[in-house]
Amino acid sequence: MAAAPCRNPFGIIANLDGSSRFLSRKLEFSAVNFPPNVEFSRLGFYRSLMCKVEFLLCDYVQVLSVLYEFLGFVGRVVSYRVENSRSHIREDDVEHGGHVHCSSNADGPTNEEVLTPVLDMIDNPMNLKNLSLKELKQLADDIRTELSIMSKTNKSFRPSLSTVELTVAIHHVFNAPVDKIAWDIEDQTYPHQLLTGRRTRLNKLGQANDLSSYACRNEYDPFGTGHGCSSISSGLGMAVARDIKGKKDRIVSVISNETTMAGQVYEAMSNAGYLDSNLVVILNDRHHASNPKLDQAPKASINAVSSTLSKLQSSQFFRKFREVAKVLTKRIGRGMHEWAAKIDEYARGMVGPTGSTLFEELGLYYIGPVDGHNIEDLLCVLHEVASLDSMGPVLVHVVTKEEYAVEDNQTGKASEDVIKGACTIESGPIRSRPRTYSDHFVKALITESEIDEDIVVVHAGMGMETPFRALKDKLGDRFFDVGMAEQHAVTFSAGLSCGGLKPFCVIPASFLQRAYDQVVHDVDRQKIPVRFVLTSAGLVGSDGAAHSGAFDITFMSCLPNMIVMAPSDEIELARMVCTAVDIEDRPVCLRYPRGAIASLDPNLYLREPIEVGRGRLLLEGKDIALLGFGSMVHNCLRAHAVLAQMGIDITVADARFCKPLDMKLVRMLCKNHKFLITVEEGSIGGFGAHVAQFISLDGLLDAGVKWRPITLPDNYIEAAQPNEQLAAAGLTGNHIAATALNLLGRTRDALLLMC
Repeated sequence: MAAAPCRNPFGIIANLDGSSRFLSRKLEFSAVNFPPNVEFSRLGFYRSLMCKVEFLLCDYVQVLSVLYEFLGFVGRVVSYRVENSRSHIREDDVEHGGHVHCSSNADGPTNEEVLTPVLDMIDNPMNLKNLSLKELKQLADDIRTELSIMSKTNKSFRPSLSTVELTVAIHHVFNAPVDKIAWDIEDQTYPHQLLTGRRTRLNKLGQANDLSSYACRNEYDPFGTGHGCSSISSGLGMAVARDIKGKKDRIVSVISNETTMAGQVYEAMSNAGYLDSNLVVILNDRHHASNPKLDQAPKASINAVSSTLSKLQSSQFFRKFREVAKVLTKRIGRGMHEWAAKIDEYARGMVGPTGSTLFEELGLYYIGPVDGHNIEDLLCVLHEVASLDSMGPVLVHVVTKEEYAVEDNQTGKASEDVIKGACTIESGPIRSRPRTYSDHFVKALITESEIDEDIVVVHAGMGMETPFRALKDKLGDRFFDVGMAEQHAVTFSAGLSCGGLKPFCVIPASFLQRAYDQVVHDVDRQKIPVRFVLTSAGLVGSDGAAHSGAFDITFMSCLPNMIVMAPSDEIELARMVCTAVDIEDRPVCLRYPRGAIASLDPNLYLREPIEVGRGRLLLEGKDIALLGFGSMVHNCLRAHAVLAQMGIDITVADARFCKPLDMKLVRMLCKNHKFLITVEEGSIGGFGAHVAQFISLDGLLDAGVKWRPITLPDNYIEAAQPNEQLAAAGLTGNHIAATALNLLGRTRDALLLMC
């Protein structure tokens, strides 16, 4: 509905009402209301004045009619010009019915034409303000169509399907970037990014310097998204800063039910309830849980009753009535306030879903559940929430689902394509993808678990790779998936070890950063034999810096009791799993990268432990020694092949262990070569730093050996193809060979190699 009230000094009100984004042809006038302080002493004066009022009223009608026609004309012109500039109109289509065909961005991954007429008109969230309800629904369909096109990349857009209508409603009600919107998980922000002018970059996802460099702070993202759990804390901080500075902008924090497994969410909610700052928290409950028992738990039902109650709870009348009741019961005293509060909590708990009173106990006013795919309900609730000037923290419980299908056949087919998704290397079916390090790790661990029944697995992090699902089915009750609760996973593993079991704590390398305090105090300081398996170590391609495991070598190898090792191939991986099983006096860290491996022999499995702290010599030369750690050993071999063609004889060694270091191997390399190059897919301060510490204290640097480290650069590597990321980091075989040529004084050859 659109309304344009017009007033005159006498209180005559004219309303222009309609259902379109422009003013309609329906004209209404209210009764004439004169100011109460006007007095009339003579009937003749009254009649004369009424004639003048009628004359003025006729003038107002004429003016309003002209104004209406003018606004309608301007609206039609603006609409035509916007549609004409946004759409690619084909002459033959216009002649046969005027259909507008809009193609995805020309720079995108496909030339396939799709119909996204409303989305093509959106440059920024302000363009949503004048859209009607029907157009907003069409916009949601267009976004799903666009996601279906982008799903042809290696990026999964499945989580974003649950937030399409929610994102449209948020941007229609709130005024970004004046109002601040903080998201919890990057995978759910793609509709938000489509509506905030980043459609072109989304279509380039996976290319060098793509969207992930914009996923941090920018105009429409006041706080960068990462692994989750941060949006309420950051939103509360922005709300308190707003209050201190006397501003009036609104803060919205969107969280997922996956992140509610982490303790920081409840810490933030508790503090928000205590501070009582105005904050809107939207819980996107997408019926997804990593714990199977949670999947079997009752879900919040959406029906006409719940929809009506949610609208009632969010209404200004109900909120004001509730506040007045609080004041009255406090004045009455005699325990009346506490008695009324218990009745209110009991009544709201009866009509609300299971667990809704928890948010009330933390100090947040609960509204819900709301159908997250019903734009009309979302707009109603969010409009009411946004209209309250002093409301304190509010939690809006929105129920969504990834598998939501739209009515339109073409868009529905596109949405179905999105649901099927573009399989990444780690998530696709085993038969349709190359074998990965995770496949070989699971194979090795299953073999070990059949021999040793004390082996258990604790899995933490966001989502689960396909190989670990097979491991979960195999181990049954000996496999524990705790979701995004890394701190609990570490200490839980320590407790399992104290109980006589042999826990393997499987966590993506970047997610372990959140549990580092537990690693230090609950495991390493007590020398508890927990076997950490860090997946996705190093660069991770299209997932960018948010999921890159760049720092684990550094922060794990600095711990006094920790063993840190990394395999160079699948055979070494199997041997290291066997080695970890046998270590029972201290913790172990085993890291391996994401992605496919060059299989040496898929059927070969060696159950042969490696001596702790013992590396190996792969190729022996005389000019330069390359000492690789983990997956970088293969790039050292590629550099060897390049340099061999230039007549340079080099040595390649596999360190295997960062800690304890193979001092005998390092000492031999330094004594037999003038130059030593260490190569690792980790940050500064990792494997190379340990080598430098040893050779300096051992006096090997004084003997004349020249040492050069090759590590990840001191900056974040954003999303790109894996080979592009390695090139940006200077870790390819050519980069290693160029470093060797520079040490030999062949600078020109090094430059030619990099061209």
